[in-house]
Amino acid sequence: MSQLITTDKTKINEVLTRGVEQILPSKESLLKLMTQRPIRLYLGIDPTGSLLTLGHSVVLRKLNQFAQLGHEVILLIGSGTVKIGDPTGRDSTRPELTDEQIEANFRNWKEQANKVLDFDKIQIRYNGDWLDKMRLPDFIKLMAKTTVGQLLERDMFVNRMKKNQPIFTHELMYPLLQGYDSVAMNVDLEIGGTDQTFNMLMGRHLQKIYNQKEKWVLTTPIINGLDGRKMSKSYGNFIALTENHLDMYGKLMRLDDNQIIDYFTLLTDVPMAEIKKIETAIKNGTNPMEFKKKLAFTITQMYHNQKLAQEAAEHFKKTVQQKQAPKTLIEVEVKDNQRLLDVCRACANYLSSAEIKRLIKQKGVTLYPQEIRPDDINFKVNLDLNHTLKVGKRRWYRLVKKDER
Repeated sequence: MSQLITTDKTKINEVLTRGVEQILPSKESLLKLMTQRPIRLYLGIDPTGSLLTLGHSVVLRKLNQFAQLGHEVILLIGSGTVKIGDPTGRDSTRPELTDEQIEANFRNWKEQANKVLDFDKIQIRYNGDWLDKMRLPDFIKLMAKTTVGQLLERDMFVNRMKKNQPIFTHELMYPLLQGYDSVAMNVDLEIGGTDQTFNMLMGRHLQKIYNQKEKWVLTTPIINGLDGRKMSKSYGNFIALTENHLDMYGKLMRLDDNQIIDYFTLLTDVPMAEIKKIETAIKNGTNPMEFKKKLAFTITQMYHNQKLAQEAAEHFKKTVQQKQAPKTLIEVEVKDNQRLLDVCRACANYLSSAEIKRLIKQKGVTLYPQEIRPDDINFKVNLDLNHTLKVGKRRWYRLVKKDER
């Protein structure tokens, strides 16, 4: 029996347009195919244990949209390719993972991705099921499908050669093995971020050779972090999918104004007609603050619920805009006359030492009731003078002497 699919061209066109960087060979040909029959598509991920962020949600949301249209959607776990390590975007070799680490990482990954993906409509497969079973003649046949010169054209390999850094043979094999996934599953489409274009086109190349079949490639944009720079944990400009509602809302309120439209477009289901009106209003000089509040509320509601989004909005208004301390503070036991850096580490253990140091130097840490903002990480915190700490703009703590209890 044929799978029931959505044939509404308007809905299909929305999925193939919004949050899409490029479709190869063409959007028109893929749209036509999707109105005729169910297609089989996949997104491949290597379970490296990384924290999933709103940046990752762009491609996850796109995968889920195809599932909602009724197509055969596969989330492919790179249990085979992760043993090599994708060299994409790296100037050094990735460490090798054990089978136990791979399985543990995927459980962690799935728990986070569950906030975006409807796993009732999405198959999970593992490429180790076929890659681990390949024999030497199979590998030789696969390697004969491209040249070393073609593989060395990848930008990260070019950069390594310029820096006289090593490129190992197994890394050259990665695009071929990822490309073979398309052959093994006989897919019509692969989706991924723009940084995966080289690997996905290798799959298109191999699909034509092995299965004499067309394969489409759809890339999604890479969004920047809250401050407009590359999204990175070291910059502290990311938002995790598992972020609590107060931090999710508060961090989104730090968003650089010129990112508002991209975040609405790529991370929400707000209609494009409404987003266009917001874009026009901002260009005409309307204060973007209200639109940023709408964005923060919308995304927080998506990953939590309306009640918690409202609570986060009110918390932000009181603690950041009106600078009021919340009624209930998190109590943290610390030693008296300890360094400010160590006190902050004990309280804000969700931040790295580098982030805390940067906050202190930028006077982003406040001690009350004196309301002082030291910029020295070695500043001694006298708990008789200051018993309340605010880290950044949203996190408040009540400092309790360890010898008081």
